[in-house]
Amino acid sequence: MLVLVAPGQGAQTPGFLIPWLELPGASDRVAAWSDAIGLDLVHYGTEADADAIRDTAVAQPLLVAAGLLSGAALGATSEFTPGAVAGHSVGEITAAAFAGVLSDAAALGLVRTRGLAMADAAAITETGMSALLGGDPETSIAHLEKLGLTPANINGAGQIVAAGTLEQLAALNEDKPEGVRKVVPLKVAGAFHTRHMAPAVETLAKAAAELSPADPRVAYVSNKDGKAVATGAEVLDRLVGQVANPVRWDLCMETFKELGVTALIEVCPGGTLTGLAKRALPGVKTLALKTPDDLDAARALITEHVDA
Repeated sequence: MLVLVAPGQGAQTPGFLIPWLELPGASDRVAAWSDAIGLDLVHYGTEADADAIRDTAVAQPLLVAAGLLSGAALGATSEFTPGAVAGHSVGEITAAAFAGVLSDAAALGLVRTRGLAMADAAAITETGMSALLGGDPETSIAHLEKLGLTPANINGAGQIVAAGTLEQLAALNEDKPEGVRKVVPLKVAGAFHTRHMAPAVETLAKAAAELSPADPRVAYVSNKDGKAVATGAEVLDRLVGQVANPVRWDLCMETFKELGVTALIEVCPGGTLTGLAKRALPGVKTLALKTPDDLDAARALITEHVDA
């Protein structure tokens, strides 16, 4: 079984969309998406600097657009059907489109609302996120709670992401949990998946209520608890709730094991989730779509699994 996954915030880098826009029809497609959501995705994916694309109101639609564009180039929406799909944080919206729960247009409209609402929430208090590398999860989580921080992403493979105020994160940098090798500040603009995002939940719920989701046509593995979700209505409900609740990517990878996943492809800007899978899912073949040069290898991997 092959699972198709989509990354979350922090995966974006300046100019990462440039080679993808060189594909036939890609530039026109992204320009049309830009007009539809009122955000120049072409500019932000090609010319904007790191600070500009760190803004969550920009980063979120940009990541979903990149995932949809690279997924379409791979054939994920027409030529093949993965055995399962999942996304990390905002990548869940990309995955919802891959699963047929949302159209591309609906996914981009929802993520635009999500990004703006979360940016407004992040502006209330200066907050951020840092990744903890190494250490025992239980020890680290207890230490974070002592500092007033939230374990916002429990990613597995020895990685937990802490979220909270800048003062709390500074204290973490000076007082790491026992066994943690390194604390790495992330390129995000707020304490996502925590109580600090509560103001965004109501806004997103209103936007979701206007959509008509379809039921997933493949297994849709949710960040909430790693479970496969059967209905489009529940997918949307979980997308709303996850804004202010932790991402359990560790449980998603446990479900991949239970489903018998043997290969994992991460759409653009790939790398983060394949890195986690290499450590947590031994024996599973992984491939990250970083540029269109990776498409042939990805198609070969797909063919191998289709033939099997």
